[in-house]
Amino acid sequence: MSETQLAAIGDLELRGGGRLRAAELAYVTYGELAPGGRNAVLLTHGYTSSHLFADGAEGDWSTLIGPGRPIDTNRCFVISSNMLGSSFGSTAPRSLNPATLRPYGPEFPRLTVADIVAAQRRLLEQLGVEHLIAVVGPSYGGAQAFTWGVEYPDFMSGLVPVCTGIRFPGRGGAPLRERFAADPGWNGGDYYATGGMPRMMTTLREDTLRSYGIEAQLADQFPGPAERAAEITRQARAWAEIFDPNSMIALADAAASYDVTAQLGRIRARVLYVLSRTDALFPPSLAEGVMAALKAAGVAADYVEIDSEFGHRASGADAAKWAPALRAFMNSLG
Repeated sequence: MSETQLAAIGDLELRGGGRLRAAELAYVTYGELAPGGRNAVLLTHGYTSSHLFADGAEGDWSTLIGPGRPIDTNRCFVISSNMLGSSFGSTAPRSLNPATLRPYGPEFPRLTVADIVAAQRRLLEQLGVEHLIAVVGPSYGGAQAFTWGVEYPDFMSGLVPVCTGIRFPGRGGAPLRERFAADPGWNGGDYYATGGMPRMMTTLREDTLRSYGIEAQLADQFPGPAERAAEITRQARAWAEIFDPNSMIALADAAASYDVTAQLGRIRARVLYVLSRTDALFPPSLAEGVMAALKAAGVAADYVEIDSEFGHRASGADAAKWAPALRAFMNSLG
């Protein structure tokens, strides 16, 4: 596993107003940055996962990134950045507010996906990256990839948004606030001194994993329903010990304002758009509309559908089924 590093990126002016003071981003790197800083690839992770999703412990993207793999670390310098607002080391609701020296909690400033991307841009500047070969990521990471394309159109050659869309439907963090408020430990979101809500978070994660298609993924290894349910609970409990409910809300609120439909004409990079045949969150029925919108905006784009039973988790769990397309796309970018 690669060692997580922490970058101090300074104060960040937010799109919705306000400022996040003394922000930090957690990240890992693979490979070496070439002289001139133009051989980099940025990995962007999903809503409740982390910047370690290429290390094999979470999303199994380790088969896609490494020496000789589709994203080849023999020639690419790969940066995997934890999202601003996430629970895995970056400045987030659990972080201490410099003004109060207490966790931000529910008072954490409202973010947008553009803010998350702007923080990553600061990180790349610090690392000496002058140009990206590509921005690559699944789900919420795919939204970040599209946002990179419209915010910094000349900074990358390619975009690989996976199991995602050009807008996110939903009510942001409101449903989560309502659900969390039913837990006695919620305390208006200020639960850091009381131990949080491990039982509710475990149940929430179990529901999420099932909606992502984990039942199919675990079927061979855990054929019995009871043992499969126990494994899902084990994974959910481990996640619930780490992930902050306020981070879920902050990132859900940011996702609610994400919609790059009207900005697609700003994209200059080539796009490889990838969906999973069985994904209930971002079904392949989206492909026709997204590809038509990209074409109408003058974006050079290709589409790949992963023929997988693993739903939203297919990009990692069935990585071999789209790895050739990713390799070909990366090679075509030079």
